[in-house]
Amino acid sequence: MTQGTPLHFVTLLGSLRKASFNGIVARTLPDLTPEGITISPLGCISAFPHYNQDVQDAGFPEPVLAMAEQIRAADGVIVVTPEYNYSVPGVLKNALDWLSRVTPQPFAGKPLAIQTASPGAIGGARAQYHLRQSLVFLNAYVLNRPEVMIGQATGKFDTDRLELTDQKTRDFLVTQITALAELARTVKKPPQG
Repeated sequence: MTQGTPLHFVTLLGSLRKASFNGIVARTLPDLTPEGITISPLGCISAFPHYNQDVQDAGFPEPVLAMAEQIRAADGVIVVTPEYNYSVPGVLKNALDWLSRVTPQPFAGKPLAIQTASPGAIGGARAQYHLRQSLVFLNAYVLNRPEVMIGQATGKFDTDRLELTDQKTRDFLVTQITALAELARTVKKPPQG
């Protein structure tokens, strides 16, 4: 891909709460895209049943297959998630467990960025590190830097209007989106010959 090739990213949200900081971040991303990049949300992972081999044997649930296809069609994925108990929310892990069993594997070779927001000082860092372990198995190309860990999030959001109000954080998100675009263009670079 050349520098000017349009890219489309999708967001995988690991929170179900409407006023979640992470939900606000995910909904803000389409407004922060540099020229030539679009971002849209994937479906809600609450539609996935608890992973169960018996359910899979009867046939993959339609929401799982639909999301897998959206991921495969995208140029990259941005996972936006809170941290629960030093790790990822169970609903996100469940979604990854389902998606990991779909063939062809939708995350394999897919450029991926992680974003977390938390009222705590380190902004969800432990969730990111646990998530990276699962993504290694899924063979995603996880962007190493810049890492987006929005700490002390309470002062950076207007939860009544569901808006990310901190301009430095908004600008940093643009920096990461730009880096993900560079990774996506590198991964999909046409062969030289």
